[in-house]
Order: sequence, then structure tokens, then C-alpha cells
Amino acid sequence: MTDALKRLSEEGVAIWLDDLSRKRITSGNLAELIDQQHVVGVTTNPTIFQKAISSGDGYEQQLTDLAARKVTVDEAVRMITTADVRDAADILHPVFEATGGQDGRVSIEVDPRLAHNTKATVAEAKQLAWLVDRPNTLIKIPATKAGLPAITEVIGNGISVNVTLIFSLERYREVMDAYQAGLEKAKEKGLDLSLIHSVASFFVSRVDTEIDKRIDALGTDEAKAARGKAGVANARLAYQAYEEVFSTDRWSALEKAGANKQRPLWASTGVKDPAYKPTLYVDELVAPNTVNTMPEATLQATEEGGQIRGNAVAGTYEQSRAELDAVEKLGISYDDVVQLLEDEGVEKFEASWNDLLKSTEAELERLAPSEG
Repeated sequence: MTDALKRLSEEGVAIWLDDLSRKRITSGNLAELIDQQHVVGVTTNPTIFQKAISSGDGYEQQLTDLAARKVTVDEAVRMITTADVRDAADILHPVFEATGGQDGRVSIEVDPRLAHNTKATVAEAKQLAWLVDRPNTLIKIPATKAGLPAITEVIGNGISVNVTLIFSLERYREVMDAYQAGLEKAKEKGLDLSLIHSVASFFVSRVDTEIDKRIDALGTDEAKAARGKAGVANARLAYQAYEEVFSTDRWSALEKAGANKQRPLWASTGVKDPAYKPTLYVDELVAPNTVNTMPEATLQATEEGGQIRGNAVAGTYEQSRAELDAVEKLGISYDDVVQLLEDEGVEKFEASWNDLLKSTEAELERLAPSEG
């Protein structure tokens, strides 16, 4: 064992677990990760809930009660997922208090079927915030074109947001703009800006997966030299954008009014290619005031063999730009890749959500009380 997780925290990287299940809550596992492995937050998504609930552990009694009440499958899924998020938020509440509201947070996502509907996303975000009813919740909104005005509206209502599925540098700047516009709305309403928090989930490994696939199709030695570099380079340039945006006069005015910076959150940090070091997207993205949300396998790999060598992002911007340019020179379009990944990301979460609805519906039917 190393003290890599401790060092990571000391470098200003908040360690969040990218997973949640009722078993993790009731067994004491989540509390143990907080106590022993420096975990200070939790993220969820439709795929995580689909895996947790379809495994069945711990959900039988609630499903039985929901079946007896003859609730719709959509309502049942919301009751189950918000119960898990509420319980996890309670476990993390001491961290929330100790960090002044920055960490100790649990994220829950709006219905992914609403990703291209601004009004429905805003309505769902308000409903989720009301249902979970915990100050340390983050409502996840995807960074689609329709998601951007929803982010502004939801932040403007004083609800803290985790913006998800960010792949491109241009979209990331739009997200930071939407966040600041939301804070300006909240300020006009007289809301306390210090209570509003946000993270921007910038996805890493999926960028390498898609670009590496295109590199492998080219098959040249020149192309192979660019493998496994784009994901980290893209994220490092995102951090450069973060530094620029949160040093403007516009931001300064909001900060004076009590606003919190929207932290970059490195998402999709489990490596997909076994040729890469399992801690690649942790070791190479150490930077102050960031979050790294890790699947448990990545958390364990970091604990056992993470190489935390201080700030790994400062001074890398020129090299990172050169690495992305090298990919473009191979004829691989950055814009095409990031748009494809956003579209696929929404589709994958929607597919997981539909699977979750189907499996929950089957359980409700199985557990439905006989008439009479």
C-alpha cells in the first residue's frame, strides 16, 4: 500500500467514487471508503443504477412496497434511486460540513431521455432536488445544446449542478458561461451565491478509446505514436480554459458576491485499454481545485500504485496542443470525435435507463400482490 490517495488529496484533488448501490450503503462500505480511502463524494449515472438495481441486493422490500401501491415504473425507479442518493448524502454530510459545502456531495442525473429538452430538464432538476431534499446533492445535467440553458436556469434557482458528458473544449467554455449566467440570475434574485456549487464533468478515457480506434485503422507508425495521448491532452487544455475563465473581470464580480468556482471534474477515468497503466487518468491530471471521480477498480489501483508527483498539468499546455494537432494531422477530426462521443454518451445513458425501467417493471409485476 502507498499513501497515494492521501497525496492526491493534499494536491487539491477531491476523490469521488463513481459508483453507488444500496449494498454499498447498508454494508458500511461507503462509510469505510470515506474513512480509510479519502473518498469525499459520490457520482451516479443511469448505468450505475441499472447495474445496482438489477443485481437485486437490498431492493426487495422497497420493490414489494412499491408493487403493493401499484406505482408506475417511472415513479418506482425515482423512489429507489433517490432513496439511495439521500442515504449516501447523509453518510457524506460530515464531509460536507467539514469542507464548507465543497465536497461531501452525491450526484443524481436527470432522466437521460430529456437530454434534448430544456424545459423538461429544468422541471426534472427541480423535482429531483425536492425529492432528495439534501443540501449536499448535485443534480446532473448533460452538456447538450439543450442542456446549456437548463444549467443556467437551474443554477439561477439556487440548485447545485454537476454538468456531465463534456468532451469538447468549446462546449466546456459554453458550460462555464452557462454557470456564470446562472449565478448572475441567482444574484439578481437575492440568493446566497456561497451556497451554490457546481462541477463540470470532463470525460477522459472515452476520447482515447475513439481516437485510438481511428489511429489503429490507419495502421502507420506515425499514427501509432499518437495513441493514448489525446485524452490527457484534451483534459489538460480544459484546465487551461478553466484557469482563463475563472480569472476574468466577470468572474471576479461574482466571486466578490460569494460565488464558488465551478471545479473541473475528471470523469471516465477508468482505463479502457489494458495496455495503459490503470492510474493513467489519475497520475497525469493532478491539479489544484479539481475532482477525480473513480470507479472502485481505479481507486484501488491508485491506492496500490498511483504515482502522484505534484501538479501534473501546469506547464503542459503547449505540448498538449501539439498532441491534439498531431491527431488532426493524421486526418482524424477532433470536432467529429467529440460530437460522436456526446451523442453516444446520451444514447448509452438512455439505453441503460430503458434497461432499468424494464427490469424494474418485471420486478414490480413479480412482486405484485394477488387480487382479493
